[in-house]
Amino acid sequence: MKKRFNIAIQMDPLEKINPKADSTYIIVKEAQDRGYKTFHYLPKDISLKNNNIIVEGYYFKIVDLNKKILKKQKKKSINLNKFDCVLVRQDPPFDMEYITTTYLLEMISDKVLIINNPTEIRNNPEKLSMFYFKDLIPKTLISRNLFEIENFIKKNLYTILKPLYGSGGEGIQKVKRGSIKNKKIILNMIKKYKGAIIAQKFIKEINKGDRRIILIDGNYIGSVARIPKKGSIKANFHAGGYAKKTGLVFRDKKICKSLQSYLKKKGLFFTGIDVIGNYLTEINVTSPTGILEINKLNSMKIEKIYWDNLEKKLEKKIEAT
Repeated sequence: MKKRFNIAIQMDPLEKINPKADSTYIIVKEAQDRGYKTFHYLPKDISLKNNNIIVEGYYFKIVDLNKKILKKQKKKSINLNKFDCVLVRQDPPFDMEYITTTYLLEMISDKVLIINNPTEIRNNPEKLSMFYFKDLIPKTLISRNLFEIENFIKKNLYTILKPLYGSGGEGIQKVKRGSIKNKKIILNMIKKYKGAIIAQKFIKEINKGDRRIILIDGNYIGSVARIPKKGSIKANFHAGGYAKKTGLVFRDKKICKSLQSYLKKKGLFFTGIDVIGNYLTEINVTSPTGILEINKLNSMKIEKIYWDNLEKKLEKKIEAT
């Protein structure tokens, strides 16, 4: 008889999650269907007390996935060492609270399997870790220096500007070389996002979609093209993009193969990479989404593949401890 694992989920309030757009609900529902116990806590409710990592939250059951009907038990405090696995599924921003949770989770990572590896979540910000693969990315500058950004824009007909730690298409702007508005746009972004921003050469193949490619333990599982609405450059589903079926196109196979050993080595079990045309633009390691759309377009159940692979890791972890 298979072990019924005890799973903790560190994420945003369950009531605020849209089950039709977020991958977490379907992953959790599959865990519950396998007989696992699931416990929810918020990032703010994790504490270090007497050398123990304590969380305050509640066990819950998804009664109706589509209607988001939940059955919760009484709130309680539990030592995270009591769990077999912790799923880190909170959304960005990648801020000091987020970083602090990775420090705390690190303290129990020798005893509890944490997905993704908290050390590597912290060490691989989603718009920075792609620089480990310089031959796969478009021309990109990260800076808060106005002179540097203006010079970068002069070298390209069109440039994309976006916040370094934004998500869901937030703050993305397309600027044209020579526009008198560029200086004001740059300064406003630096002020709003309190630091460096990203300047990236515009990739014209965005009209064919910004592809979200799902990798589990470094292996390709599925992909979906996110197509911007007419007149928009934002392909994210949160920003109005729509889903279109796709396979591995352009340099997708090479990109997946190039990332495979790195992701496995770093313990980045569940990742969603973003690719436009021939270029890798992000490696999402915090709370990747996209599996609902891939499932629907390809008659798949990625959540089953997720847990089939994760069960093997859990069994190895238990044997080792």
